[in-house]
Amino acid sequence: MKKIEAIIKPFKLDEVKEKLMEMGVQGMTVSEVKGFGRQKGHTEIYRGAEYVINFVPKIKLEIAIGDDLVSKVVETIEKSARTGKIGDGKIFIIPMEEAIRIRTGERREEAL
Repeated sequence: MKKIEAIIKPFKLDEVKEKLMEMGVQGMTVSEVKGFGRQKGHTEIYRGAEYVINFVPKIKLEIAIGDDLVSKVVETIEKSARTGKIGDGKIFIIPMEEAIRIRTGERREEAL
């Protein structure tokens, strides 16, 4: 089992979610986050004053899946979240030792 964490641009969320649901992903957690990478934020002008925005708003997706779907899910996120511009995001693949469904007590992949 793996946990995939993807940081993407907010306006790409619906497209990524639709593509993942089409391929059979049954659940995910979505969080609004802020951060910066190589783009180091940006500047904005508000009422004539320039402001430096160090933390850029992003969306963080967390998806727990079986090992057999990892490459397909990563490829789907990568294709549907890409704009070709700086700040498209990152995907992290993390080994998952255990998963437990609280309601039923199911474990491992049955809990996903």
